Amino acid sequence: MDLLSNNTIFIFFVFVALVTGLFSFVVWAMLKMVTWGKSMSKGAYLFLALFPLISIIPIPPPTYENVQKAKQEQRKRKEDSGDPPDDEDELAS
Repeated sequence: MDLLSNNTIFIFFVFVALVTGLFSFVVWAMLKMVTWGKSMSKGAYLFLALFPLISIIPIPPPTYENVQKAKQEQRKRKEDSGDPPDDEDELAS
């Protein structure tokens, strides 16, 4: 009866208390944000409403340039070693 030991029951109730407390905190924080948003001026409220739209614009990661540089270096190394070019390199050019 390991499932019904005192430690397991205690840990279960602590877990339930933490989840309930976290849920209550999130609900309370959301209500505070709504009341704060309603008391703001219309311009600031509109700014906060439109601010998430910035995430629609894709921001290219800087690793893309690094990948292109690595490909160019690899091509140069192949040319320097004297290996004949692959068919894939000819098609991509």
